[in-house]
Amino acid sequence: MAGHNPGLQTMNAGNKDGLEHTGRAIPGDAAPRGKAFSHGKITESEKAPGAFTAFGLRAEAEPIRPGLHVVATPIGNLGDISFRALATLAAADAIVAEDTRVTKTLLAHYGIATPLVAYHEHNAAVMRPHLLARLAEGAALALVSDAGTPLISDPGFKLVSDALAQNIEVVSVPGASAVLAALVVAGLPTDRFFFEGFLPPKTAARRGRIAELAAIPGTLVFFESPRRVAETLSDLAAVLGSREAAIARELTKHFETVRRGLLPDLAATVAAEAPPKGEIVVLVGPPGVAPPLAQEDVDARLGKALEDLSVKDAATVVSAETGQPRRKVYARAVELAARAR
Repeated sequence: MAGHNPGLQTMNAGNKDGLEHTGRAIPGDAAPRGKAFSHGKITESEKAPGAFTAFGLRAEAEPIRPGLHVVATPIGNLGDISFRALATLAAADAIVAEDTRVTKTLLAHYGIATPLVAYHEHNAAVMRPHLLARLAEGAALALVSDAGTPLISDPGFKLVSDALAQNIEVVSVPGASAVLAALVVAGLPTDRFFFEGFLPPKTAARRGRIAELAAIPGTLVFFESPRRVAETLSDLAAVLGSREAAIARELTKHFETVRRGLLPDLAATVAAEAPPKGEIVVLVGPPGVAPPLAQEDVDARLGKALEDLSVKDAATVVSAETGQPRRKVYARAVELAARAR
């Protein structure tokens, strides 16, 4: 939460390029703007700057130029937001939000009265043309996700892509990101990383996808739901072996926890506990240089994999685990599967 700072006198950056939008302190509490998000043209009153409250002061936001402003919001701690982000949210003609109920909490905390428009995977196809039409008319819209940086595992990409295709300016207002917040506390290599997002929900597809990622020479970053994290860790350990890993939960919140260790150990620990609560990021270190395996070891791995997977998926998984050519492993999997019939 943001604390009170009586020494703060102004929040006006004064940059001339129009990108660093903050605000100027004003006495008292400004009345809410109450401007509507209509389908008509934007009036001058709708373009009037809004206001926000931070550190106990009410500030008037500077006007922002037309376009789609992609605004990062906190991933848990409401204090993790920039003055520029607050000013952009206050000055926008409307805020395009994944879940308006979540965003209302943030806006209420900072005294922002900008109207909200819901934009999510279920209504995106219907809402996108309306939003693009408003942008084409000269509106300044702020795009936010439920938490963190928009377009990272949310439906904002298509809106940004279509806006750019229509020569509508897209402006980044950077800030919090669960991916980076987890990466910097995991204790794993940060020079290269690959963000996968959510893995498939079913075991076979999940193991197949993990196998495809196995050779990436960098830290792997996943989002996962609390009810599936034990299964996912088990599959990661089965496919990737004894790699260093970390599980980050409830980042920036009161009950933030980060567990570090080898994948099999973390998988066993989480499997023995009740399902955790909150948002979870799983990180897995890059592959090491594995010694060559004897054919008996490869056959043993294939035999176990074929108990649950198809020949194709078993070959993909074991090839990733052992570093053996997939064509060779697939041919051997076909032989073993035929013997087992």
